[in-house]
Amino acid sequence: QVHLVESGGGLVQAGASLRLSCAATGRPVPSYAMGWFRQAPGKEREFVAAITWSGIGTHYADSVKGRFTISRDSAASTMYLQMNSLTPEDTAVYYCAAGSSTTQAKRGQMDYWGKGTLVNVSS
Repeated sequence: QVHLVESGGGLVQAGASLRLSCAATGRPVPSYAMGWFRQAPGKEREFVAAITWSGIGTHYADSVKGRFTISRDSAASTMYLQMNSLTPEDTAVYYCAAGSSTTQAKRGQMDYWGKGTLVNVSS
């Protein structure tokens, strides 16, 4: 079992930056690919970014490419999402998840999910 807890969300103005964190506990967390997803009000959950178990491979949704950066500290079992140049369209609940591969992540097919952290970007 893997337990994931997100933090770092909040209310910011457009153009600001936020850094989300995802703390993972359980067995054996470093071997999982991990990803960030988000769900805006009235919309379906969507893929944001994913990172391989090694931390070397990363993938991004087109909507965040160049603005968001995913990273992980495997020793600390923590994953991050640095979000820059935020816009109101980035407003959503952000979830972290762990799964078998980044390919599965891009399909939203992850094995473990956190409860989410709210990011609210005002114009």
